[in-house]
Amino acid sequence: MGAKLPPDMAGKCVRCFLPEALCVCAEVPRVETRTRVLLVRHVMETWKASNTARLAAMALPGAELVAYGDRERSFERHLPLPEGSWLLWPEGPPPPPDAPPPRTVVVLDGSWSQARRMMQRHPAFRALPRLVLAPPTGALRLRIPPREDGMSTLEAVALALAQLEGPGVAEPLLTLHELFTRRGLQSRGRRSQIVSADG
Repeated sequence: MGAKLPPDMAGKCVRCFLPEALCVCAEVPRVETRTRVLLVRHVMETWKASNTARLAAMALPGAELVAYGDRERSFERHLPLPEGSWLLWPEGPPPPPDAPPPRTVVVLDGSWSQARRMMQRHPAFRALPRLVLAPPTGALRLRIPPREDGMSTLEAVALALAQLEGPGVAEPLLTLHELFTRRGLQSRGRRSQIVSADG
């Protein structure tokens, strides 16, 4: 994230990007995990108020948030990806049943079209075993998804950790996701709404 904030940040929290009166930063839990999470965020998502990768990075002490597509080539400095990395992705063959659990989960953060292009253009992502999640059954959304199995990054990370480490790890992250979404909708003057998935 660059050092200079955009002009439309006036009156907003510089960490969660919500209006200061609706800030969720004091509610962000600290969730310790065995699994490291590497969040690779498309540069076009950096200043979007609806982006939840920043919240995942705030809540997970072992997580790292890096930019993809910036001039500094931040992501490339993290190559090769750590041994034992899996890619959180909605499609693809799962690892063998006897494979050890991942030590690192790589999460591509962006719109579906951005994430798909990141996947197509970078062999480091395509080479990883896939961690595939079941489609969500319904949740509050800030964005309308292009796919039934789409979800926000924070929600996807929570469900991945639930699969790997149990539901107790995911619960505080899902609570944070719901709180952030409700306040995000409130900041737009909209009532809470539930749809099947998020982009």
